[in-house]
Amino acid sequence: MLTEIAPTGVRVVEAFGDDTEEETPAEVRALLPAVAVVKRLKEFATARRCAMDALEALGAPAVPPAKLASGAPHWPTGVVGSITHTTGYRAVAVARSCDYRSLGVDAEPAVPLRPGLLEGVTCPEERAELLRLEAVDPQTPWDKLLFSAKEAVYKAWRPVVDTPLGFQDVRVGFDPESGRLRLRAARTGLPPLDGGYLVRSGLAVTAVWLPNR
Repeated sequence: MLTEIAPTGVRVVEAFGDDTEEETPAEVRALLPAVAVVKRLKEFATARRCAMDALEALGAPAVPPAKLASGAPHWPTGVVGSITHTTGYRAVAVARSCDYRSLGVDAEPAVPLRPGLLEGVTCPEERAELLRLEAVDPQTPWDKLLFSAKEAVYKAWRPVVDTPLGFQDVRVGFDPESGRLRLRAARTGLPPLDGGYLVRSGLAVTAVWLPNR
């Protein structure tokens, strides 16, 4: 899924179920949290194995990324990447840092946002566009796609912006004909991003990237 919206030079590996303990590489088992619920351990292990496969496909050292203090994955030198997981889906995207300064990917169940959340993550301009899109295509969960896009933006911006970030720092729009995101920073000092989105198999997925140009 993410492969269809990721740009040239990005390697993506996805999983639609969790690995068994026997399938989990020893390098990943060594990184498993000492205390965590079984579901979380399986998500972590499968996502890290996907990361190893993606790094190998990129021609980079195939080592599972440990967690930084911020919670973000620690990638090998010369690599940027992003990890996402939701019910029934784990995915990793990686690229060379000479091609991209950062990547952000996110996946969410393709269902509407919970009541009361929309106002906290959008501005009036975004809510007006959502109403227009819903009138034309009510089957697409546009509000969840917008939420997902902002999550992906945060993942892409955070490694290159040394300040706290919030949902209101970016304005998200959609181009249904191309499947591309329209992304605009709502405050100065934030680098411009490109992105795309896709809804399929009960999932809403987004990817954003910051080209190294």
